[in-house]
Amino acid sequence: MTATNRQILLASRPVGEPSVDNFRLVETPLPSLADGQVLVRHHYLSLDPYMRGRMNDSKSYAEPQPLDEVMIGGTVGEVVESRNDRFEVGDTVVGMGGWQEFQVADGQPGQLRKVDTTHIPPQAYLGAVGMPGITAWYGLTQIIDPKPTETVVVSAASGAVGSVVGQLAKERGARVVGLAGGPEKCRYVVGELGFDACIDYREHPDVRSLSAALKTACPNGIDGYFENVGGIILDAVMLRSNAFSRIAMCGMIAGYNGEPTPMQIPALILINRMTIRGFIVSEHMDFWPEALKELGSLYAAGRLRYRESIAQGLESAPEAFLGLLKGRNFGKQLVKLY
Repeated sequence: MTATNRQILLASRPVGEPSVDNFRLVETPLPSLADGQVLVRHHYLSLDPYMRGRMNDSKSYAEPQPLDEVMIGGTVGEVVESRNDRFEVGDTVVGMGGWQEFQVADGQPGQLRKVDTTHIPPQAYLGAVGMPGITAWYGLTQIIDPKPTETVVVSAASGAVGSVVGQLAKERGARVVGLAGGPEKCRYVVGELGFDACIDYREHPDVRSLSAALKTACPNGIDGYFENVGGIILDAVMLRSNAFSRIAMCGMIAGYNGEPTPMQIPALILINRMTIRGFIVSEHMDFWPEALKELGSLYAAGRLRYRESIAQGLESAPEAFLGLLKGRNFGKQLVKLY
């Protein structure tokens, strides 16, 4: 086994749109393990939109990503050396190991989680049966809470989170309408994920046009909205929302590079007595077992579909991440290391 670890650090903070120059690839020696530690070789890295916000040195729900340190992110890998009684060589584990090939972990409760790959592939624990899937589950069940025949709209519907939201809503008897970028993604959302309709937002450059498309796709109005994007999509949805509608605010990728994202008609919140609630899934760990049980059962039964975009090699992570922010990925964006 190699005695060095390749890592990608945050070298500088982006001003506006990030670039590959904000990252730096380094090699560091692997230390010897102390008692209680384990060495994990990462097989997959998870790339997620929230990472863009943590690159900024500004007030947010999480501390900024420190400069000159390994980029924070979810990982799944294999224990290759252990001095901890809770872990054996060969265990598959999920954690927040970051953008690096190896991780030395203390094995504390919550830091690493052993997972069973008998029926679920390891990378799925970074997507549909992992944090993105749990994010979808929480926002849908605890905030939107759709009733049968209600209409739920999902932005970024072909992505890691949105794709699961729609499938869970269909399981609960809702009418589900997605928003995605491009005809191929819209065909996938309807044809493979089972949404009732999908709107290509690229065909609707303004609120009026998008609102008209939503009126056609949602003839009975909108009862629940899972927000991943913000901007004019949120405004268009609010124009078609019913009284007592619910919005789960998961992401606002339209403003991640500092673009202003003002709400055009905030009075609709009062007029429609809407509930709008932001959430961070890591603050609701008590719901994770229930969510994982349903997600795992649906996957095992063949009723939870997902798609992956996989970049090869650690050095591909920055470009893959920048592509994710521009919607170039299709489904969950991963980096395969081994």
